[in-house]
Amino acid sequence: MTNSKTLKAVALGAAVSAALSSGVASAELSGNAAVSNNYIWRGVTQTDNAAAASGGLDYTMGGFYVGTWLGNVDFSGAGGQKGYEMDVYAGFGGEAGGFGYDLGVITYQYPMEPEINFSEVYASGTFSVVTLGIAYTVDTASFNEGEKSAFDKGDIYVNGSLDFETKAGDISLYAGSYMFDNDGNVADSGTGELDYIHYGASLAKGDFTFAVDKNDIDENNAFFYGGPSSDNVRFSVTWGKEFELM
Repeated sequence: MTNSKTLKAVALGAAVSAALSSGVASAELSGNAAVSNNYIWRGVTQTDNAAAASGGLDYTMGGFYVGTWLGNVDFSGAGGQKGYEMDVYAGFGGEAGGFGYDLGVITYQYPMEPEINFSEVYASGTFSVVTLGIAYTVDTASFNEGEKSAFDKGDIYVNGSLDFETKAGDISLYAGSYMFDNDGNVADSGTGELDYIHYGASLAKGDFTFAVDKNDIDENNAFFYGGPSSDNVRFSVTWGKEFELM
């Protein structure tokens, strides 16, 4: 699942890869850890442009996988709090005739601010160097319901990437579009347009990933760190490690 080319990709990427390669009778428990100068998710910083650390566990068996991921967040720049994010996900990955696919569900939990929790179902497909994916919000906590927040049931995120293996490392060119069900409602209250697109590129070499990200977020959008720096180009470097536990 190509949610992003950041910390979380270490966990989800490891789970899906293990599911694709696991046999029907084989099972594997693995862990992952990562540190970065910035946790960028769908083109937006989740740590107010500060450093981030994360870790997770994944269990795979016969194409099925289940896992959890934890990382620090800082939403104080958008009127929220500092704390951590805990994701729990499950899905199935496989291949058919050279086409790879991944289907699953993920819930994003914020123990310091449980009122902003939300859950998605997602699907992605890969053929050759092309990957396309979609995520749909199916459940939100109290603060997200109605017209009070950017996030609500019915939000859709679509993304795609071109991934190449080269002598210099693994190169990825990616883009995404986030479409919010409340775009026409919350935007009228002075928060600016909610819908946005983002794009970027990354180079992975060994345990390190170097990335550059850009978005077109409205500077009046307080939900996504509004201000003149909302759509600045952001560079990040991430070290990530995967390891077998069983």
